[in-house]
Amino acid sequence: METLIPTINRLQEVFLTVGAEIIQLPQIVVVGSQSSGKSSVLESLVIRDFLPRGSGIVTRRPLVLQLVNVPPLKDRLKAETGNGVTQNAKNNYPGVKAEEWGTFLHCKNQTFTDFQDIRQEIESETERSLGDNKGISPEPIYLKIFSPNVLNLTLVDLPGITKVPVGDQPEDIETQVQEMILSFISNPNCLILAVSPANSDLATSDALKLAREVDPDGRRTLLVISKLDLMDAGTDALEVLLGRVIPVRLGIIGVVNRSQHDINTQKSLEESMKDEQAFLQRYYPSLASRAGSRYLAKTLSRLLMHHIRDCLPELKTRVTVLSAQYQARLNSYGQPVEDQSATLLQIVTKFASDYCNTIEGTARHIQTSELCGGARICYIFHETFGRTLQSIDPLGGLTDLDILTAIRNATGPRPALFVPEVSFELLVKRQIKRLEEPSMRCVELVHEELQRIIQHCSSFSTQELLRFPKLHDSIVEVVTGLLRKRLPITNEMVHHLVAIELAYINTKHPDFTDAAQVSASVNSQQAEAMDGGKRWKNEKVADEKPPATGFGSPSKGQAINLLDTAVPVARRLTSKEQRDCEVIQRLIKSYFLIVRKSIQDSVPKTVMHFLVNHVKEHLQSELVGQLYKQPLLQELLIESQDTAQQRTEVAQMLEALKKANNIISEIRETHLW
Repeated sequence: METLIPTINRLQEVFLTVGAEIIQLPQIVVVGSQSSGKSSVLESLVIRDFLPRGSGIVTRRPLVLQLVNVPPLKDRLKAETGNGVTQNAKNNYPGVKAEEWGTFLHCKNQTFTDFQDIRQEIESETERSLGDNKGISPEPIYLKIFSPNVLNLTLVDLPGITKVPVGDQPEDIETQVQEMILSFISNPNCLILAVSPANSDLATSDALKLAREVDPDGRRTLLVISKLDLMDAGTDALEVLLGRVIPVRLGIIGVVNRSQHDINTQKSLEESMKDEQAFLQRYYPSLASRAGSRYLAKTLSRLLMHHIRDCLPELKTRVTVLSAQYQARLNSYGQPVEDQSATLLQIVTKFASDYCNTIEGTARHIQTSELCGGARICYIFHETFGRTLQSIDPLGGLTDLDILTAIRNATGPRPALFVPEVSFELLVKRQIKRLEEPSMRCVELVHEELQRIIQHCSSFSTQELLRFPKLHDSIVEVVTGLLRKRLPITNEMVHHLVAIELAYINTKHPDFTDAAQVSASVNSQQAEAMDGGKRWKNEKVADEKPPATGFGSPSKGQAINLLDTAVPVARRLTSKEQRDCEVIQRLIKSYFLIVRKSIQDSVPKTVMHFLVNHVKEHLQSELVGQLYKQPLLQELLIESQDTAQQRTEVAQMLEALKKANNIISEIRETHLW
């Protein structure tokens, strides 16, 4: 099981090469307030001074620290000559002539054998990213330390929790630090190493407070009580270390940190750890074997290995699922173009097929949120256009005054004995003309929908159109041009449909009501309405003695008005005038309904023939004719930068996932126990 931590380190390196954190790997995150002893705890695990020190926030970027146990130098030197050590050791650590060394991810080809140089590089890399202010950044620094004196561990050191901004720190520095810490410890695959000093109230520990937000049961939290030697005289941390004050599931370990005097005098960590053991034996003899820096290192290594073992099944599943997803994404970007002619023909044919299928209702991608394609065209024909025609009143805008004026204009100077046919034709043509505008609007709506289908097919039909933006734009331009070319032809034909109806008023149409029958019916209705001949007398008197505002002997002023007005508005219509109006209205309505029915049927057929079907039949040939030209092929098939970049990134991620899968597969079940 000792191989698990190096395996996780290898996985971490694999995913770092692609700059992604799509898998949450097991690791230990160190959390504590400023001056809680975090740095001393970490250095005691490495048994080396390598972390920056100072006042305020010293750790301003996360430090991902991988500790790798290696054979001693003398054994590795033997391995280089092929004597005494396994080939694995020879392969893993070639050419490093030092007992201990470190490497950074941001300078892979450089090896640091002096730990003071490691400290300086951490400070320099932090300043390169943040400058010399005291702000923080979530971008990690990756450090790997190889030593025969360390246990295999992966730790993440985070900025210390602070309350008050200092110097040029932002006002919300406390919030920034807490959000950064929470972003790391929220990972369910991480262990939380909470560091709290023994000389402060554990109930107010900031580290424990944040840990409990994401790990309320304490299943992932290990508490380290630092600075045991700095407690007030007469007090100790025994009750805390035994878990009687605040229980922590993974345990509580006490450590003694180096004092500032020890640091100033450069007291070695080996000596400090001996003093730590002496202090524990003296003041905490019952816990000495379960406390101290060495015990902490062993405990962390053991906990991390067991935690990795528990996380491994889910990790395997996650890698497998992601591999399938990224493979599908890579396939969607298509392969690099080898045969330009074949690729162009394939894309054009696919687009034309999808365009026609969308009209026919046989497309693979059928929308459920709104009507589109042929379904919308059908709706335009039978709902929008049909209802608009049905809503047109056959006699709309036609008054009795208009009818009487038309009758008088059609008879000239002679009084009319019968309803003139010319007046009927004049008025019915006026009403039929009203059908032209909604018919033209129907053509416009269908044309707009055919335009919308272009974008619909561009989005759903083929990924290649997104790969080649110039080809996409050219296809849109060709289809739009074809539609634009057919629009005036269709409009003209629809205009002719109405003009044809206006050209000849067929009063012999089998569905048209006979004028004589209409006249007889109106006369009959008027006769029935007469009450004992009384109304007839009134009408006769009215005819013989017209009112002053009628056709009698008007004054001079009235005579002038009669020259301007065809029929005076102020008087009642005579029975004959009423009858003539009624006859004309019935005839107009009868004939208008015939024409409306014809237009409602013929306009959709015209639009389908001259616009929709023509586009369907000639779309592919139009695309091929205009785009399939040798000089255009290379230009049209230039890939978009976004697609090329995304394909590269996805390919790299897929390769990383394959490597990760191979690494995990190397772990045999027997290694887990």
